[in-house]
Amino acid sequence: MRLAVPGLPGVLTLLGTAMLLSAFAVLIIAGLWGAVKITVRSVLDYCSSKQRVQRRLWFVQARQEQVTRLFYFKARQIKYFNELSRKRLLKLNNRKHIRSLSKAIDKDLLSIKTKLPGSTYQQLQQDHARYRNRQDIDGLLTLQQKISALFSA
Repeated sequence: MRLAVPGLPGVLTLLGTAMLLSAFAVLIIAGLWGAVKITVRSVLDYCSSKQRVQRRLWFVQARQEQVTRLFYFKARQIKYFNELSRKRLLKLNNRKHIRSLSKAIDKDLLSIKTKLPGSTYQQLQQDHARYRNRQDIDGLLTLQQKISALFSA
């Protein structure tokens, strides 16, 4: 019994437990230190001039693409509204010309009324009214040529 040290297993158990806990503590501290190191390195990299220039370049490229798309759609919108305006003005102009052509045809019809038989005059008036109501420019022009041919004959 003298050779056996009664407190040695307890002390070795405490020493082993302390070594195990200190190994875990070192492992945890090393992991935290590595995470802090990686975070600091990432923050420094993010704030570096190279990264700032890269982010600025990406921003400028994105803005350029946005402006290009905006220009395209604005140009389409302007073309669309210009086309609508052009069609509206063309329609108004056609109506104006149809009205003036109709008045000229009325004048011509009145001037040759006495020279034509009643049925021919009546037919010409009906054609005139039909073409005018349909807004048929070609028909009115043909009728005017027909009347001028009758007028010259």
